[in-house]
Amino acid sequence: MKYVTTIDGQEFEVEVVDERHIRIGERLLETDFQSVSGQPVFSLILDGKSYEGFVYQNEENWDVLLRGRQYQVKVEDERERRLKTSTGGGGASGGEFHLKAPMPGLVISTLVEEGQEVKKGQVLLILESMKMQNELKSPRDGVVGRIRVNPGESVEQKQTLLSVQ
Repeated sequence: MKYVTTIDGQEFEVEVVDERHIRIGERLLETDFQSVSGQPVFSLILDGKSYEGFVYQNEENWDVLLRGRQYQVKVEDERERRLKTSTGGGGASGGEFHLKAPMPGLVISTLVEEGQEVKKGQVLLILESMKMQNELKSPRDGVVGRIRVNPGESVEQKQTLLSVQ
């Protein structure tokens, strides 16, 4: 099965060849992808290199936290994408986006204020979890709505931290 994967605005064609192999563009890669203890934590071995990341679904896409960086990921199978393109369908970027904690942690700092204009990819908040500081970024341009947490506050996974309108 082939997929079109968009990571922070950049598209990649990914083909699942079999249980242990994927093709990205022309590159064939050996993979091992496993959930860790039923949590949203995954272990990925890609061509012999080991990675651990948090993967969780938000309203429209997936958020992947890998090596302290958060990525916005959209995955569409090629048939779904062709159908959307042929019918003129597209994703609406309007409405309110709620930034949620990808894992339990401690809010280190909030780098924005309510009413502040932000750009896509701008760091909104720093969350510490498992002794790593993670930058949580805006998925789009907008204005910061209500900030629901304060520095020094502990948060639970999927807790709403702030909103971007």
